[in-house]
Amino acid sequence: MVARILVVDNDREMVNLLQAHLTGHGWAVAGAASGADALAALEREDYDVVLTDLVMDGVDGLALLRAAQQREPAPRVVLMTAFGSLETAIEAIRHGAYDYLTKPFKLEQAALAVRRAIDDRRLREENRRLKQAVEQRFGFDSIIGRSPALRRVFEQVRAVAESDAAVLLIGESGTGKELVARAIHHNSARRDGPFVAVNCAAIPETLLESELFGHEKGAFTGADRKRRGLFAEASGGTIFLDEIGDIALSLQAKLLRVLQDKAVRPVGGSQEVQLDLRVVSATNRDLAARVAEGQFREDLYYRLAVIPVRLPSLRERPEDIPLLAAHFLKRAAASLRKPLESYDDEAMDWLLQHRWPGNVRELENVVERAATLARGPRVTLADLHTEFATPASGGGATRPTLAELEANYIQRVLEETRGDKVTAARILGISVRTLQRRFG
Repeated sequence: MVARILVVDNDREMVNLLQAHLTGHGWAVAGAASGADALAALEREDYDVVLTDLVMDGVDGLALLRAAQQREPAPRVVLMTAFGSLETAIEAIRHGAYDYLTKPFKLEQAALAVRRAIDDRRLREENRRLKQAVEQRFGFDSIIGRSPALRRVFEQVRAVAESDAAVLLIGESGTGKELVARAIHHNSARRDGPFVAVNCAAIPETLLESELFGHEKGAFTGADRKRRGLFAEASGGTIFLDEIGDIALSLQAKLLRVLQDKAVRPVGGSQEVQLDLRVVSATNRDLAARVAEGQFREDLYYRLAVIPVRLPSLRERPEDIPLLAAHFLKRAAASLRKPLESYDDEAMDWLLQHRWPGNVRELENVVERAATLARGPRVTLADLHTEFATPASGGGATRPTLAELEANYIQRVLEETRGDKVTAARILGISVRTLQRRFG
């Protein structure tokens, strides 16, 4: 898109000269011979840059700067000033002007200042759009559902988002624990800081301490350089410890000390690194039961679960299935560039009756596969293309058990990934260790 520039000066000859030169750089350049005319131009058009004289009759450059800052999005303002007004120009910079040029200046100096101002505005606009996209994706409104069970979760996490209290998200695999963790972060005072997600079950036990806390060069075999840990990386923001119930007892004691002291000592190091972060953790295990079994430290449990939040399974909020299914279908249709509109009655009935052992993640995968196979504008039962979708034959046929459904689903994912358990575990939303425990 061609950048639009507004040149403002009481000296019409100066305006014409700058217009001609800047137009030669490929920009669309308008001119105004007074501050009042410039205000009217700002009302009519959106400009990327306003290049204006500082001292003008009536509406001067400072008044024009203030008016420009009221626009949305605001143009960058570059001031032109004589040496005697230099102090005023510097003060204007403090109040939001992008740059200033001291008269006399070369025309190419003006072009360079304008180019930098254009780049700055576009960079800021891109950052603003990205921030809005992040907020839309990770805001509470991005978590789809209107069921009472989900509304209770919303109320709870909204209440704690602004605090720094540790939150423990409890729920089955695929219930959206990381999405809720990101929503907590992006609705907190730490939203501009980093969000660092760690799947504790996906990192080998021997490496997890180094990954979390960092290490010094030579701390162990293969430590050929110093490394900051993920806790240090998350300082100023939020660290999300997923599958926290899977960490070894030996590491639990070290993690407890980090949380108590708000400081971390890298492996092989002697100096502690101070931390300023919030901890959100998640588990699909019954940590209270693991505490009773001696598999999880009670003091660490209470340190992590200052605010425990239980996420309902999809079985507990069936009224949200049509909303989620419609959302996933719309997204898949856009990605595949297919005119998919809805589901036929048989397909929707099956979606509502299925037990969804893999929760929202399983629903998403089923819809994506159905969208790929669908030939018409409506997804049919046949498009779901899963053994779960085949109606039971014969009057005496029985429905499969939940354990059988889960085993069949895991088997199918393993077949699709050609036995790659790491990829299969990621699709299923469980750890490799959990996959091996359930399926060998």
